[in-house]
Amino acid sequence: MADWSEVLLPDTPLLEIVVRGSVMYLALFTLLRFILKRESGTTGVTDLLVIVLLADAAQNGLSGGYTSVTDGVLLVAVIIGWSYLLNAVAYRWPAAARLIRPGSLVLVRDGRIMRANMRRELITDEELYGLLRKQGVTDLAQVSEMRMESDGQFSVTTRTHGRSNDGDASGGLG
Repeated sequence: MADWSEVLLPDTPLLEIVVRGSVMYLALFTLLRFILKRESGTTGVTDLLVIVLLADAAQNGLSGGYTSVTDGVLLVAVIIGWSYLLNAVAYRWPAAARLIRPGSLVLVRDGRIMRANMRRELITDEELYGLLRKQGVTDLAQVSEMRMESDGQFSVTTRTHGRSNDGDASGGLG
């Protein structure tokens, strides 16, 4: 039988929960809004890693796992600081960018599937054709080039139109 008072009554004073939640929310909002401005609406691997680490760090600050809220805010700032530093290094030094950010990968060139690159990213033919259909491409011969971009999205350049159709099909792989 569950002890309902243990389940329903908070261990921490309600005002402390409100203060901790408010401080962590405002700190995260401020750090993310003003330090990590991003023009793209996509989430790359490093962004996802930051989000996961932030969630873990913020959880401790929210729940009182740290001795103070300042400890939680400091850890979140350190995580965001490293993300910012790596992005700045990649921006300033192209050699470092090749290590920090993955390059794009050609999956189709001149209507031919690049099998080695497909294997490297574990993309099946069915997934590739599905991604092309989402771009409105019905025949592989129409494709001048299809790339998996560094942010995980796919771009397709067709021969007939000569234009790039940037895909939002990154969620279908996996």
